Amino acid sequence: MDKKEFRKQAHQMVDWMADYLETKDSFHVSPKINPGEIYHQIPEMAPEEGEDYDAIFKDFKDIILPGMTHWQHPSFFGYFPANNSEPSILAEMLTATLGAQCMSWITSPAATELEERVLEWMRDAKGICSTWKGVIQDTASTATLSAILAARERACSYSINENGYSGREKFRVYSSEHVHSSIDKALKISGIGQSNLVRIAVDKTYAMRPADLEKAIQEDIINGFTPLCVVSALGTTSSTAIDPIKRIGEICQMYNIWHHIDAAFAGTALFLPECQWMIEGHETADSYVFNPHKWMFTNFDCSVLYLKNPHFLVNTFSLTPEYLKSNMDAEVNNYRDWGIQLGRRFRALKLWFVLRSYGLIGIRAKLRHHLALAKTLIMEMEAHHDIEILAPVPLNTICFRYNPTSRYTLDELNYINEKWMNLVNQSGRVFFTHTKLEGKFAIRWVIGQTDVEDFHIKEAWNLLLHKLPDAKPYVKEK
Repeated sequence: MDKKEFRKQAHQMVDWMADYLETKDSFHVSPKINPGEIYHQIPEMAPEEGEDYDAIFKDFKDIILPGMTHWQHPSFFGYFPANNSEPSILAEMLTATLGAQCMSWITSPAATELEERVLEWMRDAKGICSTWKGVIQDTASTATLSAILAARERACSYSINENGYSGREKFRVYSSEHVHSSIDKALKISGIGQSNLVRIAVDKTYAMRPADLEKAIQEDIINGFTPLCVVSALGTTSSTAIDPIKRIGEICQMYNIWHHIDAAFAGTALFLPECQWMIEGHETADSYVFNPHKWMFTNFDCSVLYLKNPHFLVNTFSLTPEYLKSNMDAEVNNYRDWGIQLGRRFRALKLWFVLRSYGLIGIRAKLRHHLALAKTLIMEMEAHHDIEILAPVPLNTICFRYNPTSRYTLDELNYINEKWMNLVNQSGRVFFTHTKLEGKFAIRWVIGQTDVEDFHIKEAWNLLLHKLPDAKPYVKEK
């Protein structure tokens, strides 16, 4: 493709992108296809000769697009959002055009220094300690793994990095019963072992019980284990429960344990001064992660890890072979030493575009709008005597189920609610996902899409009520 053709096709593609963003709520949220359907439409062999771009883009529209789940649809209420926005999309176009490898200052000075400044902006706006430093990672899974590896090396004075596991180390990591699966994966990869994740009981709000945490730590010390790290949840994945950060931090200080705060989704709420109570006491913690690619209108992938003492992270990962050395290294920050990957994308650019385009006032307005929509929906649910809200709603994730009084067993209720969710999803008009809370099947409704409005919530609620009678006959009423 020559530059003239590129210009022509780029203009046409931007027009298509703008049209998609304007009409995205006209698509089915999730596709109605069977496994293998897309795969078998793609030729078995790669083309020997280059193909016309018009044909390639036609196949994108005819083959790929019908098989996509539309995560930017305003009625995508499942999982947590992976929001984008027009400023973020434009920044991603520039990032792809520049094609920069941002592993160190010398490879892209502006990328490094923009990352430093943008992360300071967000740190200060969110009420995080002004001495903490940040780094952009791809996902919270990588950020959490990095923090646990840094905790491991701090605890063993970097001997495992140097010599490998001796078999004498018996580390323990602690989190609530509602821990995200990325913690399990981090323990697998770090060599600590999944069996050394101690799951602490939760209270009626699904937050970790500090007394149970301290008891588990004391028992492990007696049994010859080394308490390594506590992972607090500032918003669990199932229900966005908020662990008591301050009390957990005090326990970690008492026993010299690394304290990592997982705020992957809910951390964006800290832009709101009225939500900063959630992080009270964080100054005693060691690390904190949140994902702008969830609720901050910034394209996936973009996760931010803040650390009180980043030298533990840098000492864990730093390697400088001769071919990476430069005469600037003593004066600058080389982010290649702040994580697992050597190569790094220019992720700071989209954060800069989003922060400057919305401004903090605009971001706060969006977040407050989502929280207000959630409060209105809760009132609707509470007015319906057969709908049960299964967990407190500190932010905008509502866990609910159909539960008429004393008519069904737990298994029957779980069956009805799963069928109910599936029937609603099959309509293509909305998309929900689920969790289980104390064995109860809960439909999760997350209100955080960039363009979600009140009428999207009303339409989804009416659809749920309309489909409910179709779910109930699957279990014989008593």
